[in-house]
Amino acid sequence: MNQPVEVSIVMPCLNEAGTLERCILQAREGLEKTGRTGEIVVADNGSTDGSQALARALGAELVDVPRRGYGSALRAGTLAARGRWIIMGDSDLSYDFSNLAPFVEKLSEGYDLVMGCRLPSGGGRIDPGAMPWLNRWLGNPILSFIGRLLFDTRITDFHCGLRGYSREAFERMELTTRGMEFATEMVVKAALKKMRIAEVPITLHKDGRSRPPHLRRWRDGWRHLRFMLLFSPRWLFFYPGLILSAFGLVLFLPLSFGDVKVAGVRLESGALAISGMSMIVGFQVLAFALWAGSHPVVRGLRPPSLFLSKCLGFFSLERGIVLGGLIAVAGAALVLHAILIWRSASFGNLNAPEILRIIIPGTTAISIGVQMIFTSFFLSLLDLNTES
Repeated sequence: MNQPVEVSIVMPCLNEAGTLERCILQAREGLEKTGRTGEIVVADNGSTDGSQALARALGAELVDVPRRGYGSALRAGTLAARGRWIIMGDSDLSYDFSNLAPFVEKLSEGYDLVMGCRLPSGGGRIDPGAMPWLNRWLGNPILSFIGRLLFDTRITDFHCGLRGYSREAFERMELTTRGMEFATEMVVKAALKKMRIAEVPITLHKDGRSRPPHLRRWRDGWRHLRFMLLFSPRWLFFYPGLILSAFGLVLFLPLSFGDVKVAGVRLESGALAISGMSMIVGFQVLAFALWAGSHPVVRGLRPPSLFLSKCLGFFSLERGIVLGGLIAVAGAALVLHAILIWRSASFGNLNAPEILRIIIPGTTAISIGVQMIFTSFFLSLLDLNTES
């Protein structure tokens, strides 16, 4: 009877015949050192250089993954793996699979995700020539800092490709991306779902490829950043929308009654128009924040937050219609008042600043009121249960 597999080592592969053999031999050595039963899974993404035959010959489990993409290969490899714990890493010799014991130890202690750390700030080491200068000193540190800021996690190296996770944690993460942002999605989902995350210092070696890497610095860097921003609607939408709305309101209220002098500068009706625009745009961005926060919850990509629940509780359909309707009616009354003033002047010339102080608040209120009504309708379509 076969022993149950404890550790599965999953390697994504796309034309790695030059390095795959050494990676598999290292992985076999690493499994022996841990004293755990294990397997090596090669998730091949359509190699044309004989990598598949090489993997089979060396006794690895081969998974053919027709759908291209780093995330597609790793997800398919993990789903095919039989181990309780999975350790993933690139098959280009940049990671040493013979030294997996620290990952297995952390996983055996109950951690859901164990990240490798290549950066010296986290105790890691980068061999000369192993990472381009821009990636080492700008790309990885900056993206990792943004990740820590947005998702309240202490991970030093967000994008290290050598990491381990339990099968249960993988199922809870519900990973969906197909490209390089898969690595970011894993950390983000683990942080959002309050999983236990540990970090292990590792050494990044110069890869053994004889061809250019699959990674595209600017394109993939943007995809990582874009993913983090889209999963953090507070920073992408809520805070900017709140700042725009507050800035507009602070100017809008006094300017509605007359000119205002600020630091020796006289602000008139033009500034009133700008503050009105700031409020309208700010409210729209806040509405985007509610949608961006609720849509991933509906799709099961992230758990609901207490903050989101309270916001959506306020923006119920009925409340939104009533409040938005009152604001829009108040704005329409101001516009009607301006029309009546114009009529009393036989539709002739008017004092422009005076009439603008009626029209601008009126049109601003109409715009915000209508936006509030339709935002409430839109959010109600999501039919989101936001109980925490």
